[in-house]
Amino acid sequence: MTLELIVFIASILFGALIYWRESHGNGLYRFFNKLMYSKELQMKPNDKTGFVYQQKFIIRLVFIGFLFLIGIVITRFLIPIDLATISIFASMIVGTLAGTYLANFIFKSSEVIDEKSDSIEDLVQDTIDKGKDFIEDLKTKDAEEVVENTKETPKVGEKSARERLKDKGLL
Repeated sequence: MTLELIVFIASILFGALIYWRESHGNGLYRFFNKLMYSKELQMKPNDKTGFVYQQKFIIRLVFIGFLFLIGIVITRFLIPIDLATISIFASMIVGTLAGTYLANFIFKSSEVIDEKSDSIEDLVQDTIDKGKDFIEDLKTKDAEEVVENTKETPKVGEKSARERLKDKGLL
């Protein structure tokens, strides 16, 4: 179980690395695209699609599965030890897929943060200004209430509560 967990975590990092690498350049994908398709069907020069970058889930799964299948076949011929089991193969594929989607999430969120950073600064500054205005309003209202309370003088002509109760005969 420990080896599978290590392989799973390493494959997540590998998936993020593949996604990051293909987001910056897709030369290998372009090469295979030129080999497989006629001139009319080849991808456009400004197309950034790669094996995992900007691909649907099924296509990513096929490309990653094929990549690890080739890797396991090579490993079986080079190393006679039975390291490449089905469970490790499955954890490598799932981890790499998870890594590509994790990298996609990180890249998209960083793009959104970069785009919205100016508006977020303005929003925070507006909120701080509104908070300062609210605190100043509270201070002035408190000061006005204190002034109003000090202006009220006790009424001299009225009887106290004790005297009123005596008058009614309750005390």
